[in-house]
Amino acid sequence: MSRYLSRSAQDLRPSGIRRYFDIAATMDDVVTLGIGEPDFVTPAHIVDAGLQSLREGHTGYTSNAGAYELRAAIAAQVEKRYGLRYSPDDEVLVTVGVSEALFLALKILLDPGDEVLVVEPCFVANPALVETAGGAPVMVPTSADNDFQVTGAELEARVTSRTKAILISYPSNPTGAVLTRENMLQVAEVAAKHDLVVISDEIYERLVYGAEHINFATLPNMAERTIVLSGMSKSYAMTGWRIGYVTAPAPFTEAMYKIHQYLIMSAPTTGQAASLQAIRSGEDDVEAMRREYDRRRRLIVNGFNQLGLTCFEPRGAFYAFPSIAITGMDDESFCETLLAEQRLALIPGSAFGDSGRGFVRASYATSEANILEALHRLERFLSSRGLIQPSAAAAIAV
Repeated sequence: MSRYLSRSAQDLRPSGIRRYFDIAATMDDVVTLGIGEPDFVTPAHIVDAGLQSLREGHTGYTSNAGAYELRAAIAAQVEKRYGLRYSPDDEVLVTVGVSEALFLALKILLDPGDEVLVVEPCFVANPALVETAGGAPVMVPTSADNDFQVTGAELEARVTSRTKAILISYPSNPTGAVLTRENMLQVAEVAAKHDLVVISDEIYERLVYGAEHINFATLPNMAERTIVLSGMSKSYAMTGWRIGYVTAPAPFTEAMYKIHQYLIMSAPTTGQAASLQAIRSGEDDVEAMRREYDRRRRLIVNGFNQLGLTCFEPRGAFYAFPSIAITGMDDESFCETLLAEQRLALIPGSAFGDSGRGFVRASYATSEANILEALHRLERFLSSRGLIQPSAAAAIAV
């Protein structure tokens, strides 16, 4: 049957994350720090707004671009938070999550063979969607030595005559890094020098801890060449509602709209009604969840460091990215053996690009009890190999 499949479909790599979920699903008593979604349920008043929409019979399509009321609310929120003005008429597009938004952004920019500089480690979909859109991902490495901050020099070294765009995702999945203003300005300088578009995935924008999130389009002269992607999934615990959005100059959104209307028609109507309520009345919920993530963040990072798995301080999202150098194992072997012996699921850093080799991703979007149990299973795993003293994790819960 493979003769019927396109070369691009056959060449597309499977997700490096899904494999570990599939293995864990066959096992009992597994503790997982692998899932990258909130463990909170959508706040009740947001759910109620979605249910009320259904009860009122709003079960058809909205405008292709999204319900106007929602687009206006998004534009108002972005202006209030960042001082950026986008017209809800033609500069805001509601999508089926950020994944659709990213595909659309890439599809309108790329002709076959065009290159996109993709900063890694990054979400597994980023290079895959570049390929799906007909382009060629050019991976740009970062390292723990500078807290996984991309630099202008690393980008500049990879620009060619085929380079069309830069794709950045900060706060970062999987590292939790937040790009500093200084490094953002370096990215902006490269974009301006080579006349590149910047696609900035900012889905974790509200989940930052002791750091400032900077919307890339606020940088000098960047609004005209920046496509910003965000959505409701992470900040409002609304992953299953599938609502993302794009804010960008009209030439970009209008081109994206053309593909979106054929591919999707419109984002889920019920999800849009719930999202409008979230934007209007969900700020207290966002802050309460952010504070809880921050508490868990400090717990898990402290635990990894006590166990000798050196972990830089993540400043955003809900992931820690510790080094497993003390084990002498590669990250895939480490995760496979840990899952088999201790029923603990982590994701190998190499699933997110070569820059992630020697690290593992651990999501702290889970309960404190799960985090503590995970740390204790890690302690058993490491102490059984003589890598730490058995009492190394004794103070983790304190």
